[in-house]
Amino acid sequence: MNPEAFVCDAIRTPIGRYGGALAKVRTDDLAAIPIRTLMQRNPNIDWEQMSDVILGCANQAGEDNRNVARMASLLAGMPSSVAGVTINRLCGSGLDAIGTAARAIKSGEAQLIIAGGVESMTRAPYVMLKSETPFARSNSFFDSTIGWRFVNNDMKDKYGIDSMPETAENLAVQFKIPREEQDRWALRSQLCALAAQADGHHAREITPVLIPQKGANPISVDADEHPRHTSLEILSSLGPITHSQGTITAGNASGINDGACALLVTNEKSAINNGLTPRARIVAMAVAGVEPRFMGIGPVPASEKVFALTGLKMSQMDVVEINEAFAAQTLAVMRGLGLENDDPKINSWGGGIALGHPLGASGARLVTTAINRLHYSQKRFALCTMCIGVGQGISVILERV
Repeated sequence: MNPEAFVCDAIRTPIGRYGGALAKVRTDDLAAIPIRTLMQRNPNIDWEQMSDVILGCANQAGEDNRNVARMASLLAGMPSSVAGVTINRLCGSGLDAIGTAARAIKSGEAQLIIAGGVESMTRAPYVMLKSETPFARSNSFFDSTIGWRFVNNDMKDKYGIDSMPETAENLAVQFKIPREEQDRWALRSQLCALAAQADGHHAREITPVLIPQKGANPISVDADEHPRHTSLEILSSLGPITHSQGTITAGNASGINDGACALLVTNEKSAINNGLTPRARIVAMAVAGVEPRFMGIGPVPASEKVFALTGLKMSQMDVVEINEAFAAQTLAVMRGLGLENDDPKINSWGGGIALGHPLGASGARLVTTAINRLHYSQKRFALCTMCIGVGQGISVILERV
C-alpha cells in the first residue's frame, strides 16, 4: 500500500499591502521566514533527512530569481545538502507545491518535504527585452507585478490577452452577476476577515516579520495588513477599473500583496520518527484548463476532476476555501459548483478580497487556513480551489486527522 501524505505543521507571514509593511523585505528573505519558523517549532527533526523544499512563486524575475526555494532554505538555515525547487503555476503555485509534495510522498520517493509559496508583488521588478538587432533603438519594457508581458502575437490572436479584471468582467456578463452582488460578497469577505482577526484565528497561523529600523528596535509585523473596515455604501461608490460600464472595482477584487507560507508535509513513518503529529491528510489534487478569457472559472472543472479521482462529493466538503481573485469570479465558481452565496462553509475567515492575494503564497495560505478551520470546527473534509491566469484551475482535498 502506498504511503499517505500528511500536513503536520503550517505557518505563514502576515500578508502585507502593496508598498506596505513588508515592502522592505527581500523576496528570498520573506520566503525564509516561515521555513525558519518551522525549523524552530520542530527541533526534533533531523533536517539532513529533509527530502526537498518546494515553493511556488509566480514572478521569479527579481529577488525571487535563481530558484527562490533553494535560496530561502539556505537563508533559513537548512543544511546545504537539502535540495530546493521553485514551481510556477501562476496564482496556483503554492497549492501546486503542496500537491506536488504529496505526490512525491505518496510515490515513496520522498518522506519529508517543506512546501509552500512566496510572492513580493511590491518588489516585482521592471523587465526589459534585449534588442533583436544590432544598434536597434526600440525596446520593450514592462512592470512585472502582474499580468501579461512580452506578448506572443499568435497567443493574442488565438486567445486574447484579457487582463485579470477583464476576465472577471467576462464572467460577470456570462453568469449575469450584478455589481451589487459582487460588492455584497466583497463586504462579506471583509467582515469575515475582521471577525476572524478579532477572534485570534489568523494570529494562530502567523509568524511575525521583524523589520529593521535605523537606530531603533525592529518593528514587528504580526497581523495581516490588507483587511479594512468598509460598508456597502463605500464599496458601491468605487468606480470600475476596466471600462465605464464595468462592475469590477478595487473594492471587489483581491489585493496586490506580499507574503509567504510554508507547510511540513510527511508520511506516517517519518512523522512518528520525528515526533510529529499529523493534522490533515492530503487526499488528492487535480488541475484543469479553461479558455484564457474565462480563467476565473477554472476551479469548477478542477474540482470536478478531484471529486472524480476521490469519489467524494461537494456535499461532503465541510470547509471550502475558494481563492477570491475577484468577487465576480468567486460567485461564478460558486454557481458552477452548486454553492449558495450564504453558505457559511465558504471562506468563513475571509478570502483574498480582504486578506490579499500574494500570488505564489496564496494556495499555501488556503491550505493553512482550511486545516485550522477543520480543527476549530471539528469537521472532516476541506476543498481548496483557485483560478489561474492564462486559463487554469487547481483543487486540493484535505481530510482532518
